[in-house]
Amino acid sequence: MNTSHPTDLAYRVSEPQLQSACCQPQAHLTISQLSVRYGQKVVLSNVSLAIQRGCITALIGPSGCGKTSFLSSLNRLVGMVPGCSVTGSIVLDTDEILAANTDVLMLRRRIGMIFQRPNPFPLSIRRNLDMPLQEHGFKDKADRERRIEQALRDVGLWDEVSDRLDAPALGLSGGQQQRLCIARALVLEPEILLMDEPCSALDPISSGVVEDLIMRLGGRYTVIIVTHNLAQARRIANYTAFFWMQNHVGQLIEFGACQQLFEAPAQALTAAYINGIRG
Repeated sequence: MNTSHPTDLAYRVSEPQLQSACCQPQAHLTISQLSVRYGQKVVLSNVSLAIQRGCITALIGPSGCGKTSFLSSLNRLVGMVPGCSVTGSIVLDTDEILAANTDVLMLRRRIGMIFQRPNPFPLSIRRNLDMPLQEHGFKDKADRERRIEQALRDVGLWDEVSDRLDAPALGLSGGQQQRLCIARALVLEPEILLMDEPCSALDPISSGVVEDLIMRLGGRYTVIIVTHNLAQARRIANYTAFFWMQNHVGQLIEFGACQQLFEAPAQALTAAYINGIRG
């Protein structure tokens, strides 16, 4: 567990944040009959739901029920696993993500990914953000510097690191490293952010800092977050999807508005899980 940094405490927002004020009832991603298998093993079967633009959608459920495989399918990272196959449909606005002619590099610019553990490159703070910009063809140095500063401001890091941008990123605290990784995704100005338990490896103060940041990103970005913390899902999400294992295969059990799913779930299994009876 990482030790909190004084600047993490200073950045912690003291008043409750409003949930995604710009959340719109308009599908940004439409997933239909999505299934994922690794070799002969099916890990996720026939998942269908619509992710709303500018909203925060939480994916909940016990370990091993396919949440991360679902998340990684949305920008085709799961396809990098040998023997993995994905069937069904994932439509980003009007573009079929699973089409053979999809520009995967451009797709991952539109849909960024933040992982469970902070994974900054073993480079300087500046290079962590400059490298993806250069890889995506941003040639103008002044434009790259502008984007780097804006991304660091967006995650509340600029005032903390602006005087040491050429210092090693691995010298940052755990919470700062995770915010740097979020900035690394934001620097490409994506539309959607995928987050796989981004707070689970952090101490409580740093976790709170990142959680507040996620809430502020809602509205500007469509956010999809895997979390095992039900209280966190309830605090930050506009919509919640509950996954479960049935016959050893991950299934979507229930999806809906967060408040309704937690307070009046339609499925008995959902109620059992959120009340701690199952799972």
